[in-house]
Amino acid sequence: MKIALIAHDAKKPEMARIATAYQEILAHHELFATGHTGQVVTDATGLAVHRFNSGPLGGDQQVGALVSENQMDLIIFLRDPLTAQPHEPDVNALLRLADVYDVPIATNAGTAEVLLRGLARGLLAFRQIVHGDETRHE
Repeated sequence: MKIALIAHDAKKPEMARIATAYQEILAHHELFATGHTGQVVTDATGLAVHRFNSGPLGGDQQVGALVSENQMDLIIFLRDPLTAQPHEPDVNALLRLADVYDVPIATNAGTAEVLLRGLARGLLAFRQIVHGDETRHE
């Protein structure tokens, strides 16, 4: 599966902890991330991560473009709800696209853990059932 990893600045250490804790699961999937988050995950785990631009420079929109083409299966987006983000419209657009295309999205560590454990158990196949072959992007 294709998994996007995004974290606001204050949440990057938490993303590193999640990626480290679930490294064995993530290693079996294709990982994408916005700029610095991708570097943080690679540094913490050694996993290969395709890096887009940073969020404020269009990285969220790059992930959104893949979502709109059914080319993304899961998103972990650790948002900082206590800090205003200059690219908030991009963040909201990405969240909306995830809803439109039935892409599971975690916005905090608790939900990320549930999704990653579900992924390990094969519980995310519903996208293929709901959308048929249109979500497959081998």
